[in-house]
Amino acid sequence: MNHFSRLRRNLVVLACSAALAACNCSPAQTPPGSFWEAARKRMVERQLAGRGIKDERVLAAMGKVPRHEFVPQGSRAQAYADRPLPIGQGQTISQPYIVAFMTEAINPRRGQRVLEVGTGSGYQAAVLAELVGEVYTIELLPELAEAANKRLERLGYRNVHVKAGDGYLGWPDKGPFDAVVVTCGAKEIPRPLFEQLKPGGKMVIPVGDSREDQTLRVVTKGSDGKREVRELLPVRFVPLRRSGKVEGK
Repeated sequence: MNHFSRLRRNLVVLACSAALAACNCSPAQTPPGSFWEAARKRMVERQLAGRGIKDERVLAAMGKVPRHEFVPQGSRAQAYADRPLPIGQGQTISQPYIVAFMTEAINPRRGQRVLEVGTGSGYQAAVLAELVGEVYTIELLPELAEAANKRLERLGYRNVHVKAGDGYLGWPDKGPFDAVVVTCGAKEIPRPLFEQLKPGGKMVIPVGDSREDQTLRVVTKGSDGKREVRELLPVRFVPLRRSGKVEGK
């Protein structure tokens, strides 16, 4: 992150904190809905559309999903800043731009079935749920999976199905999928996830040996079963962890 981007991020955080104080709300309290709506609108205009996200449906979904509901209470003042935030157990919620970028990369459409690997707080799943038919999301850590499921149910996302398990293996009995979104970095493209893609389907996934060396890739499955890989941009995600071992990141 360059100096200008860091300064802009800090200004956004300060502005949100000041707004919380102005409405006499501590981070543990709930500001008026209009406060969060305005924060999302700024996020969409400045961080997403302003940086090249063009899909109007993706922008609308990002403007609708209440990101502040998916972060810890102590981080709510920063919920709409252009940065990832910790959500506990060494995991993070991705920055809004990356969520929008990855969502746009799979070209989401109504009626599609999408697999997500790495549920985390459930934010990416909620964004996808606004755009496709059904979302199946897998989280390795049972506590996070349970919390995300309760949160999504409370917010009314009935088309999201959460499972605790090894995301590397996918969810074969619910496939094949029109798209796969992997929100954790893998050393290589997991074969089970590619096999669960429909012909013509797309997977977006960070690939690299470490947190310092990852590239976001789009993998398209051809009608002949072959894969086409396109590199998008450098990223940094937490590792894709396996049951009993680490698969890379």
